[in-house]
Amino acid sequence: MVFSSLTFLYFFLPVTLGVYYISPKRLKNLILLLSGLFFYAWGEPKYVFVMILSAAIDYTAGRVMAANDHKKAVRTICLIASVCMNVGLLALFKYSSFFVRSVNSAFGTSIADPGLPLPIGISFYTFQSMSYTIDLYRRKIGVQKNIIDFMAYVAMFPQIVAGPIVTYDKVADQMKDHSVTLDRLSDGIALFVRGLGKKVLLANNIGMLWDNVSSTDFSSLSMVTAWIGIIAFAFQIYFDFSGYSDMAVGLGKMLGFEFPQNFDLPYTANSITDFWRRWHITLGAWFREYVYIPLGGNRKGVSRTVINLAVTWLLTGLWHGSSWNFVLWGGYFGLLIIMEKFLWGKFLEKLPGFVRTAYTFVLVLFGWVMFETETLGDAFRYFKAMFGLNKIFYDRQATYLIVTYAVIFVICAVGSSGLLKKITGMFSGLRFDIKAAAAPFVQVGIMLLSTAYLVNESYNPFLYFRF
Repeated sequence: MVFSSLTFLYFFLPVTLGVYYISPKRLKNLILLLSGLFFYAWGEPKYVFVMILSAAIDYTAGRVMAANDHKKAVRTICLIASVCMNVGLLALFKYSSFFVRSVNSAFGTSIADPGLPLPIGISFYTFQSMSYTIDLYRRKIGVQKNIIDFMAYVAMFPQIVAGPIVTYDKVADQMKDHSVTLDRLSDGIALFVRGLGKKVLLANNIGMLWDNVSSTDFSSLSMVTAWIGIIAFAFQIYFDFSGYSDMAVGLGKMLGFEFPQNFDLPYTANSITDFWRRWHITLGAWFREYVYIPLGGNRKGVSRTVINLAVTWLLTGLWHGSSWNFVLWGGYFGLLIIMEKFLWGKFLEKLPGFVRTAYTFVLVLFGWVMFETETLGDAFRYFKAMFGLNKIFYDRQATYLIVTYAVIFVICAVGSSGLLKKITGMFSGLRFDIKAAAAPFVQVGIMLLSTAYLVNESYNPFLYFRF
């Protein structure tokens, strides 16, 4: 992983950008396509063909749909073929083992587990590619006739493996003209370096705290250790995923694209509903646009709205992983959003802001327990520790974690609260722009520190690569 990270930073990325910048406009999308295929094949040489198949079928479905614009039956068949193919690929690679294990457990059968490896990023690129045919069917976009341009959209390397999920309508015009300006390049570099620092310096370091806790028998955890551990995981997954998203959006800017924002300080949210407007924004938008609204949204009465929300959130949970923990996790957040919408939402709005933020953060932490533990039994054992049912309030492990990780813990808390953003914003009104003057030095420092960390450490997981 260290070798791959350094190779990407110091060989693949500079070479790709250099070739891209010197290439004539008509060849830029071809460079994007080839670099995306190479980047993906670096980690998944066999399964690059799965991505190519997905994109090729959606491209073909789009061309046939456009050629039969007034034949609703043909257009519908093309749409069904596209959706079934993409969902089928997800079902085969991501959920077949889960289905087999569930059937064997429920009925005592012994069906062989196919044990297929999960292609990196399949949940992301299938959703992107599928959005194209759905929007084309709804006549929201025009057909893309150039297969290289379409394949370049699907295989664009900055966000191919872990998002953000970029629907075709967001980049349709940009695929024709994605010029790079100095301002866009500067902003892209700043975003990329910020994301790299969040991932390497913050997520990786606080993640070692969570690894320490998660490797302990949950039935022997003290209450304090359990809370420290899950808060650490909350910081890890935020800085890991938002860091990758920042790098992807930054690289997009360097290539002349404007990708949508994926995070907006989610741990400052004042409700669960607000949290999901700020966390993995592009996934929430995808499910709202292509699942919740087509089901009827909130247009068909209370009972139907509840059903639509429940279906959407159960599917959201299942999208994240093939286990009952993820189904429970999705159902949990769906239930909370339904309760906020119809029961205690108005009461919640009357509470002080810090109370609402604390309410949201604690409920999100409970969700992260279900998300990160491997089985329902593990999740319930961890909850027992959090509520003190292990009858151990404090122990030596808690002391060790507090002493060892206090500094990084505080930095993560400040970084995820938006406080640092407010502090730097205080200097924006000064005659001499301290923030702008210091930015290059800060970026170089982050880059050097991140490089040193990658060289010296072997712990460098990307949490959302598994989805």
